[in-house]
Amino acid sequence: MSNTRQRKEKNCLNCNAEVIGKYCHQCGQENREPKESIWEFLSHFLHDLTHFDGKFFGTVTTLIRKPGFLSAEYLRGRRARYLHPVRMYIFTSAIFFIIFFALFRVQKPVIDSGLKKIPNDSAIADILDRVDSLQDPDLDSLRNKFGKKRKSGKQVIFSNDSIVKPQNVPRIQIGLDNSDYSSKNEYDSVQRTLPSGEKDRWLKRNIIYRQIELTRRFKEDKGGLIKDLLDKFMHTFPYLLFVSLPLFAFYFKLLYIRRKQFYYIDHGVFLLHLYVFIFLLLLVFFGLGRLIYYLNWKFLVFAQVALIIYGLYYNYRAMRNFYEQRRAKTIFKFLIVQFLSLFSFFFLFLFFFILTVFRI
Repeated sequence: MSNTRQRKEKNCLNCNAEVIGKYCHQCGQENREPKESIWEFLSHFLHDLTHFDGKFFGTVTTLIRKPGFLSAEYLRGRRARYLHPVRMYIFTSAIFFIIFFALFRVQKPVIDSGLKKIPNDSAIADILDRVDSLQDPDLDSLRNKFGKKRKSGKQVIFSNDSIVKPQNVPRIQIGLDNSDYSSKNEYDSVQRTLPSGEKDRWLKRNIIYRQIELTRRFKEDKGGLIKDLLDKFMHTFPYLLFVSLPLFAFYFKLLYIRRKQFYYIDHGVFLLHLYVFIFLLLLVFFGLGRLIYYLNWKFLVFAQVALIIYGLYYNYRAMRNFYEQRRAKTIFKFLIVQFLSLFSFFFLFLFFFILTVFRI
């Protein structure tokens, strides 16, 4: 930088190598005075910030306009002008998940817990008796609205469907109190009395342990269980995607096993660029969803569908440009990748959901 004071000494303060010129040829650190003014500190910070921003937006522009081009450039060794794929993935995924978790918050659901008994009100009971006695078909909607009525002694029992449900609030039916044991000690004592061949195995035993614990903690607050479970599960998505990267790179390695010029890490670089594009595409997709929700612009649904179609086309085009195979082969391998993606994400979501249940 022009306002940076250079050191007269020619040894690098970072690695102690001899410096020829402005930067150390060993570690790349600038040979400048360690003491700096406030202006020099801020100038250096702004330079690094604008340099990163310029590189990032230039790389993103190239990524969007030219599918597969950045990955091919990286393999050719042309890397200085573009942001490193790992750094780009970390930065983009951080921005994506910050916005994602801000947009999608788990609300505490209303839980249905079976039939509720309410004190008998003779006036209400008489009205409902008269409604039941009438045969006018126009009253069917009224009966359905208030639910079925059954008399039991001096009480009128209504199903939960007789309660007017608030709009946009999820209602979930869940049971936590179906365990035969009230504590782990009770379960363990029962297991000790059984023959070795009839005792529960490790998996079933831990499932029952977890059920007992969740019953103890959330028996009176089942909505809190659903909220905590979904919230923690959503926060595993960054780890899920990170785990999927090496798995999908392995799939690509098998699909292009005859292309000896591509190493395993090369497929990883291709996937890093593809994931970055998907993050950017989803941000636009969710942004359109917010506009539809708040402004009721239903026509934007077509734009969302177009984004999904373009995303699939981009994936195909990136494979075609990067691996340079014929159209028929690329389409065939593209379809295999989509099938493997659905299959793998299903089991990854299932695995991380089970992991969340045991960590809640």
